[in-house]
Amino acid sequence: QVQLAESGGGLVQAGGSLRLSCAVSGRIDPHYAMGWFRQAPGKEREAVGAITWSGGGTIYPDSVKGRFTISIDNAKNTVYLQMNSLKPEDTAVYFCAARHYADGEFRYWGQGTQVTVAS
Repeated sequence: QVQLAESGGGLVQAGGSLRLSCAVSGRIDPHYAMGWFRQAPGKEREAVGAITWSGGGTIYPDSVKGRFTISIDNAKNTVYLQMNSLKPEDTAVYFCAARHYADGEFRYWGQGTQVTVAS
C-alpha cells in the first residue's frame, strides 16, 4: 500500500506561482511512477505530468509544458509540482497519484488540494 497526501494549494493571482507537495508513505520503491492530475468542476480529470520515482524522466502535456515542473526528493519521500505563470484555466483540484510499473493505471491517489487562480 502507498499513501499520498497533497498540500500547498491556495488562491493565487494570474501570473503567479504555487508549489504543491505530495508526501509519500508506505511501500514505495523505484518501480513506481508518480503523477499529478487535476480536475476542474464539470470537466474530466487531466494529467499534468509524471515522473519516475528515481527522478530520471518527466513528461508533461502541452497545456502545462514550460510552466509546470515536477520534481522528487527521495530523501524526503516527497513529490513536488512547481506551477508558474498560472492562468485562471489552471483552477482545479490537484491530485497526486502513484503507479507501479506492473499496473496498467494509477492505483493510489491522494485526497487532492484546491488551486484557484484569480484573473
